[in-house]
Amino acid sequence: MKLYKFKKVQKLKISKSLAWDFFSNPNNLAEITPKELGFKVIYPIEERMHTGQIIAYKIKPLLGFSITWVTEITNVENQSSFIDEQRFGPYKFWHHRHIFKDVEDGVEMTDIVHYAIPLGFIGRILNSLIIRKKLNYIFDFRFQILQEKFGK
Repeated sequence: MKLYKFKKVQKLKISKSLAWDFFSNPNNLAEITPKELGFKVIYPIEERMHTGQIIAYKIKPLLGFSITWVTEITNVENQSSFIDEQRFGPYKFWHHRHIFKDVEDGVEMTDIVHYAIPLGFIGRILNSLIIRKKLNYIFDFRFQILQEKFGK
């Protein structure tokens, strides 16, 4: 199994507390996900995340095909970090750590994703041709929306 790493860092001129409040509410995921991915929560979720929380949603990652993706919040360090891991979905492995750090004039948010693609050699080709670019697109979209929402 080939393991990949994706990292994105963003600084916003808001408090860490405000950033945490936004990201710790899973209902805000749809707002920072590109519309064409058809993101829709299908399992009722609470307003505040917690360790052990299950989040299930439909998403259309490629060619308009809808899939169910189920993640679990496996660790929460209040106002510091949280981890979501895929339980069922498109990846063979998905571990996403969100880190929040006070910096001068605001907060620095870091996303670190470790992931693996199913299908062996074909999965590695798909990652090179499509999947890595799609991840970049999704996180670039998120970056832009957050800049617009919270200012530069």
